[in-house]
Amino acid sequence: MMRNPSPRLLIASILILISIGLLALHLAGFLQPAEDLITRPLTAVQGWIALRYNALRDLLTSPRDVAALQAEIARLESENARLQQEIVALREQAAEAQVLAALLDYVRAQPENRYLAANVIGRDVSPFLRSILIDKGSDAGVARGMPVVTARGLVGRVVEVFASYARVQLITDPATSVNVKFQSTEGGPRREGVLTARINGEAFVDFIDLDVDIQEDELVLTSGLGGNYPADIPVGRVLSIRRRDFDLFQQATIQPSVDFESLDIVLVIVNFRPVAAQP
Repeated sequence: MMRNPSPRLLIASILILISIGLLALHLAGFLQPAEDLITRPLTAVQGWIALRYNALRDLLTSPRDVAALQAEIARLESENARLQQEIVALREQAAEAQVLAALLDYVRAQPENRYLAANVIGRDVSPFLRSILIDKGSDAGVARGMPVVTARGLVGRVVEVFASYARVQLITDPATSVNVKFQSTEGGPRREGVLTARINGEAFVDFIDLDVDIQEDELVLTSGLGGNYPADIPVGRVLSIRRRDFDLFQQATIQPSVDFESLDIVLVIVNFRPVAAQP
């Protein structure tokens, strides 16, 4: 006699047959509308859950990200400050190199003089005195009365000397007087006068004979008269001329060759000794 199949076996066979049938229908594409109908709501739910999960994750991790971003910003700012300092230092070195090159050219053009380079370390703050301090003094051979120049022209002369520094009186100081001469740009005759300055620093040449023809932009040089300065050092150029028939002399306002506000390095003419010449 044949035994009846067990209910479990029968159920398993039916499920297998149903699975095979559904697989065949899926492969044939007959179940696509039903699958879309079921998966569409599931996809929407899954997207909503994923969105909330990402938002929660960003909320929990954002403090670390902000801290890392702030640290990176601080590092970049520090690096930027360091680079800015390097740029400033390089610009200063380039400017100093240009000054030294100009001074070297001046020294080569005046081989009869001996020079000592000095750094400007201070300026007089008094509105009635115009002087600078240099970092060379008697220990370096600097003496009172030595002229001080740059590549552009006359700066002044040493009036006080200490062991390691000295004070230089500028030609724009009201107490300064320099014997100068005019030299026409066309090579005309030279004329003399005395360079002095007002309290505001404006330089002018006085005691110019009325019969002398002075032109604007003429070059003004030291004359060497009086024995306080060597001859032929550039002093400046004529800005304007004041001439009146009832005056004994005419007067010329001068634009100094040297920019006294930007002095960094100067040259002391150490082989020049002033002569106390009497008129």
